[in-house]
Amino acid sequence: MQKRLLFVCLGNICRSPSAENIMNYLVAEQGKSDLIICDSAGTANYHTGAAPDRRMAVAAKKQGITLTGRARQFTMQDFVEFDLILAMDRDNYQNILALDPDQKYRHKVKLMCDFCTSHSDQEVPDPYYGGVDGFDYVIDLLFDACKGVLNSTHLSS
Repeated sequence: MQKRLLFVCLGNICRSPSAENIMNYLVAEQGKSDLIICDSAGTANYHTGAAPDRRMAVAAKKQGITLTGRARQFTMQDFVEFDLILAMDRDNYQNILALDPDQKYRHKVKLMCDFCTSHSDQEVPDPYYGGVDGFDYVIDLLFDACKGVLNSTHLSS
């Protein structure tokens, strides 16, 4: 049975497209590209249509990942279309849940770092206003979390 994952951050140019592309890479490595479909979105529309941040793309490339995609804003339809919605931080998480006042889809929304196995972070930090080290760290953190998601019970059945 196919599973659909949506990764969500604020502007959809750094963290969430990185998570989407890392997960696509890991899924392809396991030969499951037909079983697990990934996308990403932002809670804000600041960068709609923009490619992933250049600095994030450089950090991802160091780990063998090419960032693709264009920024888009999270929509109500995403609640219906995706099985698991992964927020990068608590603000993103709360902004997503605010669009679901009846809590019909709350069970689908999780924090990305809840799936980390070797990092203790509670949230994926936004590297946008920081230096190169921040982008590199986020890629490492997202690899950890994506591996955790891939091995989680959320993708079984």
